[in-house]
Amino acid sequence: MPEASAVREMFEAVAPRYDLLNRVLSLGIDRSWRREVVESLSLSSSDRVLDLCCGTGDLALEIAEHAECVACDFTWNMLTRARAKSAGRNAGLAVAAADTLALPFLDDTFDRATVAFGVRNLADIHRGLVEILRVLRPGGTLAILEFSHPNRFWLRLPYRIYLNAILPRLGDVLSRRGEAYRYLAESIMGFPEPERLVELLAEAGYRDADFKRLSGGIVAIHRARK
Repeated sequence: MPEASAVREMFEAVAPRYDLLNRVLSLGIDRSWRREVVESLSLSSSDRVLDLCCGTGDLALEIAEHAECVACDFTWNMLTRARAKSAGRNAGLAVAAADTLALPFLDDTFDRATVAFGVRNLADIHRGLVEILRVLRPGGTLAILEFSHPNRFWLRLPYRIYLNAILPRLGDVLSRRGEAYRYLAESIMGFPEPERLVELLAEAGYRDADFKRLSGGIVAIHRARK
């Protein structure tokens, strides 16, 4: 698992170009992935949602259009951009500095929790999942959006070439931080298959864990209940 200090330093450095890189490297598809997460939660205006590893706040801002949302990250440069993006938008969004492994919230506080592209960066995935479970209310839902491995045979080789050869070079050109995007490729390739993440959710104490592949299996949405 990655060292927390190394992950924080890396994301602090790429924060100024993070949104641009997300759009370019995903060909803009990341927006539709986040919309599908929000739709899967069936939110109401009375729900309280915790968005973890929020980055610059893209998913949190989508959620805040439908429910009260608290967006957390342990990278200050990301949080300042999330706060700036929320300014002037009539959305119920609060931004807080917090580590997913030690959340500053009481037990049974949130109706929903979300993590987009952050679980694989946790220094201890089991501990993080257990901590999220603690702050969810009974019956509450966790939704995880995470990179995965293509389930279509014809896509596997091109995807591997893209991750290992093209993505780091684009990251270096656009952000001068090619090492961050080499880490991204390595962390995606080393992340468990969706079936294994379902098992990890069950081991952490969640019920009814399942997943849905998107875009040929490049990403997957996992959902589970407390």
